[in-house]
Amino acid sequence: MTASRKRHFKTELYDQFARLAKAMASGRRLELIDLLAQGPRTVESLAEETDQSVANTSQHLQVLRQARLVETSRHGNYIHYRLADDHILRLWTALRTAGELRLAEVESLVQAFMSDRAALQAISQDELRRRLEDRKVIILDVRPASEYNAGHIAGARSVPIDELNSRLRELPKSRTIVAYCRGPFCVFADEAVMRLRARGFKAFLLQGGFPEWKLRGFPVTTGPSFSLTN
Repeated sequence: MTASRKRHFKTELYDQFARLAKAMASGRRLELIDLLAQGPRTVESLAEETDQSVANTSQHLQVLRQARLVETSRHGNYIHYRLADDHILRLWTALRTAGELRLAEVESLVQAFMSDRAALQAISQDELRRRLEDRKVIILDVRPASEYNAGHIAGARSVPIDELNSRLRELPKSRTIVAYCRGPFCVFADEAVMRLRARGFKAFLLQGGFPEWKLRGFPVTTGPSFSLTN
């Protein structure tokens, strides 16, 4: 291989890798990736969740699709978007971790917005994995039901955060509750634990969320929830 051919190869190669970085170089698109890590979503639901117009959301998704970060499938009249594979999720979590470690602004934002988390006594995913068969522990998924149905920690029960107050009677106070949601920057589980503790429950926050659990190869399953009285 001549020097000019080698140079051409390297230039083309790194330009292709740069396509991924360019596609992810938007806070709105990173938020879409974070939501799609929970499961497939329509443009309309993503637009509502991120407080954007359907048109703007669609444009962002097309950029991600052109870089092959997301894929689509049709269900009736709706197009559902999903992450192309777990490599994309790993790419996003690696970027997020680097931001936490290297950007003081990220640390400042997290401390300001999630200042109460330190008091919630989070348990590690390794500890929860060891206790999966412990019938004294209730694992509570407080994400929207559609995300739970798309994939959840094996044995977890679905109680979306906006239903928690009306369903407290389903939760026995004799059992420990571990709540989780979308990931380290999701506050659904924080809110759930604070509400439960205020009502006298022994509740704890799980470190990380469902995507992190899934990436570690820990047990997951799909489908609707079962009765909390079981």
